[in-house]
Amino acid sequence: MKRRHFINKTAMGTAAIVGFPSIVPAHVLGKDAPSNKINIGQIGCGRIALSHDINDTMRFNEARIIAVCDVDSKRVAKAKAFVDETYQKKTGKAKYMDTKIYENYQEMLLNKDIDAVMISTPDHWHSQPAIEAAMAGKDIYLQKPTSLTVKEGQQLREAVKKNNVILQIGTQQRAMPQFRIAAELVRNGRIGKIHTVKIGLPGDPSGPEAPEMPIPSNLNFDMWLGSTPAVPYTEIGVHPQNDYSRPGWLRQRAYGAGMITGWGQHHYDSAAWGLNTELSGPISVEALAEFPKSGLWNVHGDFFVKHQYENDITVYTSGGYKNGIRYIGDDGWIFVSRGSYTASASDPVDQKKSNAALNASDPKILKSIIADNEIHLERINDQHGNWLDCIKSRKKPISDIEKGHKACVVCLISDIAMQLDRKLEWDPEKEVFVNDVEANAMLTREQRKPYGTNYIKS
Repeated sequence: MKRRHFINKTAMGTAAIVGFPSIVPAHVLGKDAPSNKINIGQIGCGRIALSHDINDTMRFNEARIIAVCDVDSKRVAKAKAFVDETYQKKTGKAKYMDTKIYENYQEMLLNKDIDAVMISTPDHWHSQPAIEAAMAGKDIYLQKPTSLTVKEGQQLREAVKKNNVILQIGTQQRAMPQFRIAAELVRNGRIGKIHTVKIGLPGDPSGPEAPEMPIPSNLNFDMWLGSTPAVPYTEIGVHPQNDYSRPGWLRQRAYGAGMITGWGQHHYDSAAWGLNTELSGPISVEALAEFPKSGLWNVHGDFFVKHQYENDITVYTSGGYKNGIRYIGDDGWIFVSRGSYTASASDPVDQKKSNAALNASDPKILKSIIADNEIHLERINDQHGNWLDCIKSRKKPISDIEKGHKACVVCLISDIAMQLDRKLEWDPEKEVFVNDVEANAMLTREQRKPYGTNYIKS
């Protein structure tokens, strides 16, 4: 029986144990005893891991990070030092934690002391470790986007359901009160029938040519590439070796789709919350986009995407709109954004253009009280905290795999529409394009053996 299941059952008084207990009861050592902790392994030790996932999770007493993993030995060493030093300051004990280091996450998943993992890797390394973590019975916190392709997302969804693990997607806007308030006001008809949504989302600039460089001795570059094609190493194509600024892989199609997935999943997830389309999706998508004509970086720049939904709602997305989500109804509009929040110092958003967290066509709309008999959406204070709570309760987290997959699909089919430059009909239930062989072929990618979700050993 897993540690967390044991804790749940003993807390309810339903577990009977014969012989000496493998976990010391909380009343013996106190609420902060090691036996009451959720032991966590961190996969990926870059910018988001250190500034966001590790840092935010360590604030919770029930969480205990005991292992870190990265294919860059410099980064994993820094992550270990950060975790060990943070626990030393928090507990006053110099040797409270000796965080274990791994280069290969598959070895980490064999560690039976680990209850859960956080995955903060580049996008092309999201689905495979998440699937393998699910197969190992580990609960998962997965950074967005959920997957590199629609097929990978489907494979992950199946693995999570089959193995009954808790998976939380890192769409932390659900923990920001303004997004919930905006969604509740929209769902309860405060601006009338919704007909249009405008989402502001920036594109990426083009970059320089990048000559081949020697592979750093501290980087397992072949494993970093994973299922993607083998290419020569260059630093701006991977991540900086001397700092944690925004990495170049974010701007290469081999490893992601650019801002439409990198930031888009946040806004599409939030918009779906207000539109009550979290478990469905658009019925068509069409897009225009500019792509770099030279240089290493090749994801979209300026762009415009149009999604049509069955309920006669049209969603437009463009860098020309103010960053955030504007719901437009027959009786007014509501705009919501992150305001001054940033997940990391290198977030690619101009805060001066995204500083109004919540606004409306009439200020009275925002003061409207949601009555007891109206729609009330789930309220949480922290995305990581909600994940930890759900590990203990075994309830669905606020950004579970189904919602996370559906939001990611909107991003991925938008990218496909950008590339094809024509309108595509989409079946949100079957998750296929309608009568379009070329577009459907782009729902998956060839994977480089031995890496990839298609080559996971059962």
